[in-house]
Amino acid sequence: MGKAVRLDAFGGPEVLAVREVPVPQAGAGQVRVRVTAAGLNPMDWIMTADADTAARFGLSLPAGFGTDYAGVIDEVGPGVTGFAPGDRVFGSALSRAVADFVVVDAAGEAAANEVHHTPGGVDDRTAATLAIAGRTAAAALAVVDPGPGDTVLIGGAAGGVGVFAVQLARIAGARVLGTGSAGSAGFLRELGAEPVTYGDGLAARVRALAPGGVTAALDLHGTDTVHAARELGVPDARIGTIAAQVDGVAAANGANAAPGALDEIARWVAAGRVRVPIAASFPIGEIRRAVELQAGRHVHGKVVIEL
Repeated sequence: MGKAVRLDAFGGPEVLAVREVPVPQAGAGQVRVRVTAAGLNPMDWIMTADADTAARFGLSLPAGFGTDYAGVIDEVGPGVTGFAPGDRVFGSALSRAVADFVVVDAAGEAAANEVHHTPGGVDDRTAATLAIAGRTAAAALAVVDPGPGDTVLIGGAAGGVGVFAVQLARIAGARVLGTGSAGSAGFLRELGAEPVTYGDGLAARVRALAPGGVTAALDLHGTDTVHAARELGVPDARIGTIAAQVDGVAAANGANAAPGALDEIARWVAAGRVRVPIAASFPIGEIRRAVELQAGRHVHGKVVIEL
């Protein structure tokens, strides 16, 4: 038997419980991973908040929780090539990652069921934060395609996706302005963004910071950055969102990230070009507390469960 977080009803953190469950077995084309760390994302608690939302993700009760994981392969099913017991890996397992063991498809490229080799020099806590946020940031940046000469406004820059988007845009050669609270200014500077406080008057503050203009924008939180970007003259073709639908503006989905994008991000982490701030780590027994912190949307960086 192994431990796993389970839900017997959809709802908030109060429905999460640690249960003893049978250890899954790797079938043909699958690997079993002994999970050492699981990273939390907003989608984890959003999609398990109510039955209708859960159904859109194909979830039914009883359900697991969490999607990003890292760990070590301990069982390989028939027909698997490229992976062996003892390999350090990371990836995503939709709503079942906060568990001692997960089984995933060895050839899986889907954002909900995938496994990748963890590069040397990347610890498991960090690897466990990469899949969902890294994929989403890569997909969002592909919408606006930043490069040298661009000034990119990123709304929600201090959040889980934002920390990747800021650094990837900087790697692409763009200047980055990142919105956040006044208290996040130092954090954003460390990532490579020039901080600008969100809220009323955002466009005016951005104009003062970048009188030469903004050429692209990503809204990683809602729609406020979209409206400010339009006010600043950014064309809709160079504005992207991830958490809202706006007519005329492309909404990015991590499932549509380019093949190889996640492995490239992992290599940049290993090389020290991308840094992943870990805001807090919790043991599995404190899953409710961890989700409450992450769901508050005010943490700077990622929240991780250690197993």
